[in-house]
Amino acid sequence: MKAHTRETQATMTPQKALQYLKEGNQRFQNNLKANRNLLEQVNDTSDGQFPFATILSCIDSRVSAELVFDQGLGDIFSVRIAGNFVNEDILGSMEFASKLAGTKLIVVLGHTSCGAIKGACDDAKMGNLTTMLEKIKPAVHAVKLPKEEAQRNSKNLDFVDAVAEKNVSITIDKIRSLSPVLKEMEDNNEIDIVGAMYDINTGAVSFIA
Repeated sequence: MKAHTRETQATMTPQKALQYLKEGNQRFQNNLKANRNLLEQVNDTSDGQFPFATILSCIDSRVSAELVFDQGLGDIFSVRIAGNFVNEDILGSMEFASKLAGTKLIVVLGHTSCGAIKGACDDAKMGNLTTMLEKIKPAVHAVKLPKEEAQRNSKNLDFVDAVAEKNVSITIDKIRSLSPVLKEMEDNNEIDIVGAMYDINTGAVSFIA
């Protein structure tokens, strides 16, 4: 499989980009890989890059977007931060990726058993981590069940995963509200902005548009 070119990127649509990722995740789950010569892709992308998607994911070592979607060099922009939330810098990166570099899809990728989500659920305190986890707290408060405080912590993995999914939804809402550039592109059908959850037990990605 060749690296994307200006010509192949120009033929990409948001729907086609999503399908590429779904097919890549299916290959990953089946322990298959597209036939790529990565060194050839190094050469092919030396004069420019033409990715088709931008993926915001967690820093978790088990959730590498390039691997779980079976993509090669030059295929996707990968933004990673614990808890996959957005700030001005990340939004600026997304605007560059979509408006200037031509990606057709933004994916906010959360995952099960997320350590950052667990920390937010437990109100963990430690250095700069304390401030970072505050950005995830709205998702914790937005998940109303269970009501019992004893069940609203990292020991309840169902609660953790519900918060992780809610955090994805909140992040998408923030992208739309805080970036007029990306909101306009989505309204004009130039890009799609979708959410997804990666299951660390199976390797499967479920999209939650």
